[in-house]
Amino acid sequence: MTVELEDDLDGGPADQTVRFGFDGTDYEIDLSEENARAFRTQLAPFVEHARKPGRGPARRAARTAAGRQRSGEVRAWAKDHGIAVSAGRIPASVIEQYQAAKGT
Repeated sequence: MTVELEDDLDGGPADQTVRFGFDGTDYEIDLSEENARAFRTQLAPFVEHARKPGRGPARRAARTAAGRQRSGEVRAWAKDHGIAVSAGRIPASVIEQYQAAKGT
């Protein structure tokens, strides 16, 4: 049995099967050496500026109930001790003072 590839672009003999993905779909196309080179040349500027999946910005871990409870305890302690804490992130210095006071 002999398998001959036909260039899907121009119908001539193909030398290779080129696999690629676009918009979440995988494709393959049989191309001659010349057409495969032209295909890669045309894609090169896009590939050069692209990134591989999974390398986007890291996601922050979701806060746990225990973490929210601890934050509440730190805020209550800070308020009782006259330390102002904004509604946002608790400063590390306040957490250190709380831990020192609690012996943790």
